[in-house]
Amino acid sequence: MEVHFTEWGDPKNPTIVGWHGLTRNGRDFDILARYLAKDYHILCPDTIGRGLSQWSTSPDKDYCFEFYSQLAIGLLDYLGIEKVRWIGTSMGGAIGIRIAGSTRYKNRITQLVLNDIGAGALDQDVQDIEGIKRIIGYVGDPPHFNTFSELRKYYKAIYAPFGLTEQEWDDFTRNSCRRRDDGGFSPDYDPKIALQFHHTEDLDLWGHWEAVQADILLIRGEISDVLPLDVADKMKQKNGCHLVTIPELGHAPALNTEEQLKLIENFLQS
Repeated sequence: MEVHFTEWGDPKNPTIVGWHGLTRNGRDFDILARYLAKDYHILCPDTIGRGLSQWSTSPDKDYCFEFYSQLAIGLLDYLGIEKVRWIGTSMGGAIGIRIAGSTRYKNRITQLVLNDIGAGALDQDVQDIEGIKRIIGYVGDPPHFNTFSELRKYYKAIYAPFGLTEQEWDDFTRNSCRRRDDGGFSPDYDPKIALQFHHTEDLDLWGHWEAVQADILLIRGEISDVLPLDVADKMKQKNGCHLVTIPELGHAPALNTEEQLKLIENFLQS
């Protein structure tokens, strides 16, 4: 399948993969990628069904973590890249856990940054976590708007916990809108990506988590409804996992402030 990605920095430098969340695309990493490009080669793909990448003709089969993981490895193989540092927001972090914890691919990721995503639930079904229920509630039925400004207002409402500036909301909306045949706008993803939630095995990653050997930075928004505190506390017990909480933000920190950028830079250089 055709996969679009943005590329930053010198390919001779160590490679970072930035993988986005469920309904998002690789442009979410623009600020972080610019910041790190002086020292790293950075790839920010659009998962199939999002952004400029191809939409699946077999969505019930392809929209799942197993296929996304194969897609990621296929892209790295195509580009001749063996080892990477992986920065994953939400779904992108879950894909990173799956790759780093697999028997076949676990040595491909040397450092793993997880932005507000857990390995599963503890005392409840994963789909009963408040943030997961919230996402399931809107992802399969993206709204339509007459104007760009209305879409921007919608994004500011549902992604308020990201913590973006007004200019960044402009860029966010511009990089995440699709013009419709009727002249209006909608979010830029295939509504059928919601079929991923039929793959219930995707949401329980504890087995993969225990097998991860990479160094891990686990970032949690203080008011996150996707990564419960009890799950984060269990994950930080893993050897090599460092948990950092970003005050006043929810799901998920936008990795756009000096504090967040420095946090990731220092971890990657450690």
